[in-house]
Amino acid sequence: MSTSAAQSAELRLVVLGRTGAGKRSAVSSILGLHEPPQQDADAAAVQESKHRGEAAGRQVAVVSGPAWFGSGCDPEERRRHISSFIALSSPGPHAFLLCVPVNQPADEEANALDVLEKLFGPSAVSANTIVLFTHIEELEEDEQLEAYLATWRKDLRELVERCGDRYHTLETRSGEAEEGNAVEELLEKVEQAVSVSGTQHCSCPLYQEAEERVRERQVEIVRRRRGGDQVAPTDSRPEENVTEEEMEAVREEAERSAGDLDVDVDSIFPSAPASSAPSFLWGLWEKLTGWVRWLPKMLRREALLGALVGLFVGGPYGGMMGATVGSVATEVGRRRTQKSK
Repeated sequence: MSTSAAQSAELRLVVLGRTGAGKRSAVSSILGLHEPPQQDADAAAVQESKHRGEAAGRQVAVVSGPAWFGSGCDPEERRRHISSFIALSSPGPHAFLLCVPVNQPADEEANALDVLEKLFGPSAVSANTIVLFTHIEELEEDEQLEAYLATWRKDLRELVERCGDRYHTLETRSGEAEEGNAVEELLEKVEQAVSVSGTQHCSCPLYQEAEERVRERQVEIVRRRRGGDQVAPTDSRPEENVTEEEMEAVREEAERSAGDLDVDVDSIFPSAPASSAPSFLWGLWEKLTGWVRWLPKMLRREALLGALVGLFVGGPYGGMMGATVGSVATEVGRRRTQKSK
């Protein structure tokens, strides 16, 4: 099979998410990898990875990596991460899968969508991104994801709306059979999104540049292995006398050595201004209210709510106030439970 045919035959997926969002578990579920669960496995992934396999009867390539879109990433390191995942998913992914924990505020994920739009254009989000909800075990046993989103999480619903109302979860409560169905449903949603968009995959100048570099590196590697010369800068047809089979055999090596792309990191990720006390308090307040939005439906919500109030107020008075809020919330919950019996 030629390189172009092989690329068109497989679905390319890019898995994104903050540290601890469940990217590793998502990749394992999609490809059917039976790895023992590892605590903080996402934190150990510091480089981009690419895995190929079969999922629901389809050939799939899944690219994942660290949270390069976060505020704590060094600019040059960020440029390397972006260049790496673009080259690994070249000539362009069929879908970006944004892992979103249901038990945390969605501010970081909203920033990730902003970054995708700046890098690849608005259609990368509206046409090529699917929200992949994770940590579903944090919901009450009898609570469905759809009801939770509709009732409690306006911030998560806004993410879904930006992504063309596409969302999914691979986490089930019914075992491996249901997980297999969830993977098949996800890939069907990917194919449907591609069909609706009318394009084969996400494409933009960055991906076009990446594919050109990858092809050049493929030729260089093939000729080096033959013992021939490197590609001359004036060679107008560098791929002449190099077969597609030879190109495909060194594709992965070429992707990993394509080099840094021309990414304007400074304009996409402007330097954060020096923080002041009012802005810090406002940010803390937004974070607190964000957590409160989901806490009423979580386990041990009363104790957590009291702890958050105490942390926000601070000092001995804050501790006293937090304890009071936690006690009141516990008592209200107890009486509500008794009344419902």
